[in-house]
Amino acid sequence: MPTFFVASEAIVPPTVRITGPLLQHLRASLRLQPGELLTVTDEHGRRYRAEIAEVSIGTLIGRILDTTSAPPKTSPSIVLAQSLLKGEKMDWVIQKATELGVARIAPVLASHSVVRPRADRIEHQLARWQRIALEAAQQSERWSVPVIDEPATVPHLLSTSKTAAVKILLAERSDGASLSNLPLHNDGDVWLLIGPEGGWEEAEFRHMREQGFVGVTLGPRILRAETAAIAALTILQSRLGELG
Repeated sequence: MPTFFVASEAIVPPTVRITGPLLQHLRASLRLQPGELLTVTDEHGRRYRAEIAEVSIGTLIGRILDTTSAPPKTSPSIVLAQSLLKGEKMDWVIQKATELGVARIAPVLASHSVVRPRADRIEHQLARWQRIALEAAQQSERWSVPVIDEPATVPHLLSTSKTAAVKILLAERSDGASLSNLPLHNDGDVWLLIGPEGGWEEAEFRHMREQGFVGVTLGPRILRAETAAIAALTILQSRLGELG
């Protein structure tokens, strides 16, 4: 059973009280009944294991059996700056990046990005992406849900990444170091910037290098943008002690 995220207001020891959409999911989809166990996590990194005492149309009440807190963080947070991808590829990257533990996902509007979201659809798209991240975080039993930023241009992205400790720029062809050998630090965020399906424009690539992003390679093969994102995240998390 995955953990489910609830607002801390839902926790009133010795009980947890669930209403709204999550209640409907637990009742209609999972068909939870009194006597079954349920695990929920709040926004403060506290996790509660509860025994369901009552399930009604409007409320689920659970009796808290024990409480645990998120373990201390020992590795830097990863920010995935992913150029917008077409179709369901972006959804897939958000889901898998969440499972792999990224703290934040920043969609990027690159010059060669095929997708150009309409202004009147951005709010709806953000809600969809955040829902995908929430479901993936619950399934993978994370202690938090990654933040999904509004799509932004490369100049805006560069302005928000100035304080990052490590800035990694992945490109389809690079004479840079291998990601497996790049020096990493534990005292700040790691930014991973992935290009669009059409590749970076030369001026973008040059500007990002000027702003401190280090060009790296994953090897001799040319990977699809979505494959490159997950491969790079896997290498990073393994090196940071979060995988393997």
